[in-house]
Amino acid sequence: MSAPRVDDWATVPFHRSSRSDVNGGDCVEVGFRPGLVAVRDSKSPTTGLIVLPATAWAGLLATTTRS
Repeated sequence: MSAPRVDDWATVPFHRSSRSDVNGGDCVEVGFRPGLVAVRDSKSPTTGLIVLPATAWAGLLATTTRS
């Protein structure tokens, strides 16, 4: 499997984490395509992506948002 290309996600809107600081630094952004979720660094969006299956993203959220 080849690494995801940033260009493949160029038209996908990314959403910044609600946990980012007031200056917009130190945060991640996520973008969604059918069945996939990409995560990138907001300070360097063209450096690279981590692409996960949507089911893995859902599992990550379920694990990290528990009280």
